[in-house]
Amino acid sequence: MSRIGKNPVPIPSEVSIEISRNEVKVKGPKGELSQKFHKLVEIKKDGETLVVVPQNESKEARSLWGLSRTLIANMIEGVMNGFSKKLIITGVGYKSALKGKDLELQLGFSHPIEVKAPMGIEFEVDPKKNTIVVRGIDKQLVGETAANIRKWRKPEPYKGKGIAYEGEYIPRKAGKSAAGGAGAA
Repeated sequence: MSRIGKNPVPIPSEVSIEISRNEVKVKGPKGELSQKFHKLVEIKKDGETLVVVPQNESKEARSLWGLSRTLIANMIEGVMNGFSKKLIITGVGYKSALKGKDLELQLGFSHPIEVKAPMGIEFEVDPKKNTIVVRGIDKQLVGETAANIRKWRKPEPYKGKGIAYEGEYIPRKAGKSAAGGAGAA
């Protein structure tokens, strides 16, 4: 039995939900999201809550049960409050700037990198703190966009240069020692 799946999802008063077959549409103050779900789970509106029920007791249906419930909860949270990921840029000469709605990164390459903002995503740049904030109502799209930005320069363990998530731990390694060692004569 899924501990997550059996919990009902509360529906705030500002959010309206439409369920047709296995497609759920959620409208709220920040926007609208829709998602299709697998036929092995049934989604029912029960007053001011949403309940996800597996169609049978197969392993696949039970695994989709908790996933479906979490996706619906994330959709409701997204249209109510939205999601954001903060990226911190560390390194000499590394910087970011907004170019319209798109992002321009200077990361030590011979050319600037332009990151186009996907539909529903907006960037916020603080040049003094050298941070980028990725905002949107779709949690998956926010995380994917932040990961694609981070992919250009992952933080390296020797000097710590690169793009890291806020609060991410970067293990530091010691560099080569200057004198001594096996090859010294």
